[in-house]
Amino acid sequence: MKSEIVGEHRNLIENGINLGELNEPQYRAVITTRGPVLVIAGAGSGKTRTLVYRVAHLIEKGVAPESILLLTFTRKASQEMLWRAGRLLNGTCNRVVGGTFHGIANMLLRRYGSELGFSSTFSIIDRGDAEGIINLLKSSLGLGKRDKRFPSKRVIINMISGSINKSIDLDDLIYAQYAHLSDHIEDILQLQKHYREFKFNHGLMDYDDLLVNWKRLLEESEQVRIATSERFSHIMVDEYQDTNLIQADIVRLAAYTHDNVMVVGDDSQSIYSFRGADFYNIMRFPKVFKSTQIIKLEENYRSTQPILSLTNNIIENAEEKYTKTLFTSIEGDVLPKLFAARDEWEEARFVVKTIKKLHLEGIDIENIAVLFRSGFHSYKLEMELAAEKIDFEKRGGLKLTESAHMKDVLAFLRVLVNPKDNLSWNRILLQLEKVGPKTAQKITTFIGTTGDPFAALAKYPAGKTWKGSFTKLLDLFTKLHSGSQSPSVLYEQVQNYYQPVFQQIYADDFPKRQKDLDQLSSIMKGYDELQPFIDDTTLDPPETVSQDTSGMKRLVLSTIHSSKGLEFDAVFIIGVADGRFPHASAELGEQWEEERRLLYVATTRAKEYLYLTYPRQLMTPDRQFKNVGMSPFLGELSAGLFQRVEDRPADDYRMFGHTEPSSRNHIPVRTKKIKLNMSDFSKGCKVEHPFFGVGTVVKLSDGRSLDVHFDRHGAKTLHLDYAKLKRL
Repeated sequence: MKSEIVGEHRNLIENGINLGELNEPQYRAVITTRGPVLVIAGAGSGKTRTLVYRVAHLIEKGVAPESILLLTFTRKASQEMLWRAGRLLNGTCNRVVGGTFHGIANMLLRRYGSELGFSSTFSIIDRGDAEGIINLLKSSLGLGKRDKRFPSKRVIINMISGSINKSIDLDDLIYAQYAHLSDHIEDILQLQKHYREFKFNHGLMDYDDLLVNWKRLLEESEQVRIATSERFSHIMVDEYQDTNLIQADIVRLAAYTHDNVMVVGDDSQSIYSFRGADFYNIMRFPKVFKSTQIIKLEENYRSTQPILSLTNNIIENAEEKYTKTLFTSIEGDVLPKLFAARDEWEEARFVVKTIKKLHLEGIDIENIAVLFRSGFHSYKLEMELAAEKIDFEKRGGLKLTESAHMKDVLAFLRVLVNPKDNLSWNRILLQLEKVGPKTAQKITTFIGTTGDPFAALAKYPAGKTWKGSFTKLLDLFTKLHSGSQSPSVLYEQVQNYYQPVFQQIYADDFPKRQKDLDQLSSIMKGYDELQPFIDDTTLDPPETVSQDTSGMKRLVLSTIHSSKGLEFDAVFIIGVADGRFPHASAELGEQWEEERRLLYVATTRAKEYLYLTYPRQLMTPDRQFKNVGMSPFLGELSAGLFQRVEDRPADDYRMFGHTEPSSRNHIPVRTKKIKLNMSDFSKGCKVEHPFFGVGTVVKLSDGRSLDVHFDRHGAKTLHLDYAKLKRL
């Protein structure tokens, strides 16, 4: 057997694929191409390389590229893998079918959706669109008008989506997680029914529908199930620990005529249950696919051994797992550090001072990250960084096409590919001057009952006050329908029409928003057809262009969930305190174990330096201070795996680009300044905040709170006793 493997290995080198670059478990995963394979890939163990080489190996062995299906959780991941595989083969892998579950579902449903009664021109809606539909339905059904306790559109969509992704009935989910809303259960179920009907009647699918309908397609049509399985003779799935039950069922159904499925994942990095990910998918895979071969990748190519020893110890105490021990040949003997601060201010100062020290020792600032359990945990750190003039980037925020002005302009293009899309029609009509929600709804109802909404729109009797703008809209659609035009030309015509409307609606900040419109224009030049562009902007929206055009490198602040898959030379994990990590509401069992895995993911982001910090005093929601200890997960660690450190005077470190020592030597204390009263402020007055900058008071609330809209940070609610506001 050994000689056969060596012989095959030699042949592959001759054909240009050097499997000698793989370690033994990676090599086994690559050449095992028949039957089910489960690859347990520890953090930093080269799982991407393994998938890349396996794609290349399959093609080299004669498997048709179009017979390979590579499922990932981001389109970028699949594109990068296929590009790397193409380089190994001195060619491209553009015939390999790679993409996200949602992207492949979209492709197959456009081809076979008629089996379920769907047109191939259906539109995909995002979360904002879905909430808009719920709001519309609430209003038309007269729900929640006089009951302030009725759930918001956001909560309702969360419940509907949660029941789908967790594969449980909506009423069961409400009783389990939203018991306080159980009095409204009949109305919520009614909304769910009408939401489903609205989407079907208007040719719409949300993200969840793509998966649900792909699974239905495979279950209900044996012809499609066989055709799909025979087309994809080899299926590979990345990040299998992040799949939900529907996705696991899809994988099983897609392999109906064979079992050539390889899934790659790490049970220890399953941290997305709030999105519906099911930890037990990866645990039960060998039971679903009989005769599964399990291959473990344990050699880590990212971190030093002291960091790996600590991460191994964290996950060692997990109740259920695939046992593995990460090891590395990377040199390094610096132990992870643990710092117990007096409070969050001292914790923030310690992190900032240590970042300065690491930077002075040669670590680039963009290779340093501060991670935290929840977004608000970094508030005091952000203030300290701003005071020390250290630039940082906080990961997260809106995607390019999720903002209002981008939805406005995309609505015109969406109705071109799906004239039944009443949601987009409503958005277009509301842009007309003197047209309100009632008039817009009348028009959409009128054109929605006809076979040709564009022809019906031209016949609608316009009102005197908005006839001029309505005529301009009709002229636009005449231009858009005049012959075959590229997506970029269509967009240019839409933008010419939209520009004056845009400048009027967003008069306060349209120059800043204009950058988004310009970015979209450049993106469209890469498309030959409109439908793929519309799909991509919904399924995989591009990031918004950064406002920082200086090219300045910045420190990374991120939630742990957003940091998964990334790596940094130095990592700080803040707030690792009892009651904060694990989260105070985490119950023993599955929730507790996921919190443990979350800490494991955070620690495995570090390459050379790892710092764990926590405050010994925290403020409770009712603004009382309480003493806390370290996280129970840290309390379980074996002795000798980390080093406790004490804070040092701030003048041990130098500021970036300066030789003077920092002047912030102590925790900020309240001095005897004149106490501001609510009477010192009025609606419209200008104020300044040490972190948020200059803003305008928009509302005075009860107590000592006020709402301020800051020029750079938007709306914030602040309390005078804590906010350090200054009236300008």
